[in-house]
Amino acid sequence: MSRRATLAILFTLLGAAESHAQKLPEVRGYYLNVPLYSDSTQFAIGGFGDLQRLRLMTEPALGPLDLDVAYEHLLSYSERAVSAPVGSILGGLTPGGGEWLDLQWTIEESDHWLWRHRFDRLTLRYAGDEFEATVGRQTISWATTLFLTPADPFMPFDPADPFREYRGGVDAIRFQAFPGTLSDIDLVLRMSVMRMFGTGEDEKLTALARGRTVWRGWEVSAWAGALHESAAAALGAAGSVGPIALRAELSLRDENDELIFRGTIGADTRVAAFDRDLYLVLEYQHDDFGAASSDELLGVVFSEPLARGELQVLGRDEVAAQAAYQLHPLLGTSLLLLCNLNDPSVLIFPGASYSLSNEVTLQGGVYLGVGDGTPESELEIPSEYGIVPTTVYLSLTAFF
Repeated sequence: MSRRATLAILFTLLGAAESHAQKLPEVRGYYLNVPLYSDSTQFAIGGFGDLQRLRLMTEPALGPLDLDVAYEHLLSYSERAVSAPVGSILGGLTPGGGEWLDLQWTIEESDHWLWRHRFDRLTLRYAGDEFEATVGRQTISWATTLFLTPADPFMPFDPADPFREYRGGVDAIRFQAFPGTLSDIDLVLRMSVMRMFGTGEDEKLTALARGRTVWRGWEVSAWAGALHESAAAALGAAGSVGPIALRAELSLRDENDELIFRGTIGADTRVAAFDRDLYLVLEYQHDDFGAASSDELLGVVFSEPLARGELQVLGRDEVAAQAAYQLHPLLGTSLLLLCNLNDPSVLIFPGASYSLSNEVTLQGGVYLGVGDGTPESELEIPSEYGIVPTTVYLSLTAFF
């Protein structure tokens, strides 16, 4: 079935269900505004910029039939030309995507302005007593660790993105069963579109089954099946030893007849500091998809795993560390470090947030890239984070 026919059927089902609703559904949302400034590097043209996002959400229901709709507008301005290299504002090189349904469109695009809108959620769900069935663009997360989640096959978060309040949706058919209070079974069928640089589109089918339960105080999970039409399996575990929470996830893949290992181990805890909580997180990831040295970074940037939106970072061995401290009930601070051990290079990201009200939050931060930022040729990326331009930003988020 084509994407256009599938989309037409989904809209018909949504309209039929909504026409039977007894009252107008509640509409919620948020508005985000991010002014920022970045300097120039050999990989990025700096300057002032502004990012604005408006999101509207509603969840009308008719008995066991639930709808989940989220609609977004994204408007961005850049002092530099929009055609400048990727990463000119925040330095990110890892794209997301893979959407199969045609639910995103461009309204206006010029040298300095970009205005797009999309359905980030468009889901029809039937909930029974011991199961749920969901079809459409939806949120699915199988992550066990906090920042680096290589065993999560569905649109992982960018660990250095402070502006994404909601996880990106994927186009899938999902069936969940709940055989016990602390156990669940998850079946997902997903079609995605891989957009390689200069080679067009390639549709891939994912069919996975996952089981999760609690054993002796530890959450354990496992999934297996076909991920982007390649055999794959994963294990995850989370628990605690005293005051320290421990988390781990690992996956094995058959990628072009090569066995690929991807895994993360991590720990997090809270300790008392000056009568307030200091929250600490440390994670280490090994990923065979990543670059073992700076010489391999360019190949990773043009690789299939990155085009599929599977990579959060580019290095084979990476560390994420975060410290968060609440200076005041309304004021919080944090420091995030992402370190590529193979370059080596580090992204340093200090930030702070202040709650202006229950619905409005003001944030600010700085991106600092440390590492080799000078390429010896045009076909070289000297380090993952050394090329990141220094960027200062403020953000205002208002929920309604």
